[in-house]
Amino acid sequence: MKHLHRSLPVVCLIACLAAGSVRAEDAPAAAQSDMDEGFSLLEEGAKLLFRGFLNEMGPALDEMQGGIEEAAREMGPALRQLLALVDDVRNYEAPERLPNGDVIIRRRADAPPPPELPQAPAAPADKPAPEGEIEL
Repeated sequence: MKHLHRSLPVVCLIACLAAGSVRAEDAPAAAQSDMDEGFSLLEEGAKLLFRGFLNEMGPALDEMQGGIEEAAREMGPALRQLLALVDDVRNYEAPERLPNGDVIIRRRADAPPPPELPQAPAAPADKPAPEGEIEL
């Protein structure tokens, strides 16, 4: 009796497998009807569970989606520039952090030559750069 709690899951698994191997034709009509009703009730219970989950989590998911969309709008141009510089991530080694905190990502020796750097947009001619600042 002491070890029954350990073998109970195994017994349940064997019973489920054995029940699954019984064909629908072999079961009496009343048992088949009870099984169909049981599956229908399980299906309804699962639907109610998921509806409740969506009702509870819906507002949080909507808020999260709004935050992701806002971040994409703000970071989109910078990410496009970064992707233009990097070309293909597979051409680089894993990042390495130096003792001073700098992170270096080296291009692999067997990688093809990097693409041309995109040209920075020219500063408008009617607006000179402020004194003491250098535009990069």
